[in-house]
Amino acid sequence: MNYLHTMVRVTDLQASLAFYCEALGLREVRRSEHEAGRFTLVYLAAPSDAPGPLQPQLELTYNWPDAQGQVEQYGGGRNFGHLAYAVPDIYAACERLQRHGVTLLRPPRDGRMAFVRSPDQISIELLQQGGALAPAEPWVSMPNVGAW
Repeated sequence: MNYLHTMVRVTDLQASLAFYCEALGLREVRRSEHEAGRFTLVYLAAPSDAPGPLQPQLELTYNWPDAQGQVEQYGGGRNFGHLAYAVPDIYAACERLQRHGVTLLRPPRDGRMAFVRSPDQISIELLQQGGALAPAEPWVSMPNVGAW
């Protein structure tokens, strides 16, 4: 058995791609448009994940607007917790996210873990690869914001 992907539904594909690719640092590995079903699938991977058919991926599913131009809205399910990514420098990752206007809901006060949310409120956990970095400002003094 191999892990293949996690699918999340998104309401604004461009905003989601800006978040996941530009701010978070994932890369698009494939995309498919399904005219008959009126949806787009975009698969993303972490830059250091080995390419290939068994590469773990995040599948963004964008259901096209209906005939009246309405986009389906999704509520968070309690059976889904969060996505998690290991990063080589949690402080640098959090700085990049902030430069892209992303709010740190749980800052990396401990040099090890942080949480943010995507435009569709999917919780993303960032974990420092290896051991925790030494606690440092401004992170140590930053409070939690909202729910993560």
